[in-house]
Amino acid sequence: MSVAEPRRIVLFRHAKADWPQVPDHERPLAERGRQDAPAAGLKLAATGIAFDLALCSTAVRTRETWKLAVQEFPQRPKTVYEERIYEASPGELIAVLNETPDDIQNALLVGHNPGVHGLAEILAGSAEGDARERMSRRGFPAAAFAVLSFSGPWKSLEPGVATLVDYWAPTE
Repeated sequence: MSVAEPRRIVLFRHAKADWPQVPDHERPLAERGRQDAPAAGLKLAATGIAFDLALCSTAVRTRETWKLAVQEFPQRPKTVYEERIYEASPGELIAVLNETPDDIQNALLVGHNPGVHGLAEILAGSAEGDARERMSRRGFPAAAFAVLSFSGPWKSLEPGVATLVDYWAPTE
C-alpha cells in the first residue's frame, strides 16, 4: 500500500452508558446503548470501509459497544484494547493514532467524549457535503461516529490534515 492512498479513520463514541454505583471505568451500557451499538455497527458496515484495525478504550462501555457493533461487520478487524484512549484528550488520541503502522489503511477508534468529538473537530480541515454542519448541529451523542480521510503516513496525522467525509448519530 502506498502512503499516497487516502487513509480513513472512524472516530466512534461508545453507546449510551448506565450509571450504576461503580467506578466510571466499569460503567456498562444502558438498554438504549445495547440497542444503538448494533445500529451504529450496521451504519459503519454500510460505509463499505474495510477496517484493518480497531483501537478501543479499555472501559467496559467501550468494549461492550465494540462487541455489539462489530457483529454487524462483514469481517472483524484486528482489535487492540488501549488504556490510553480512556479519558484521553484530542492530543493524546493523535499520539496513539500516530503509532499506527503504515500497513494499516483504515482504522476505527472507539472512545469517549469530549476527546472523540474534539479530535473530529481538530482533524477536519475540510468537510464533504453537510457533514460538518450535521456534526455541529448534533454534537457527538452516544454511539455517534465521524469518518475522516487523510493522505500520508499515520505519523503525519495532525490538526487540520483530514477531510470529514461523513457523520452519523442515532436518533434520540
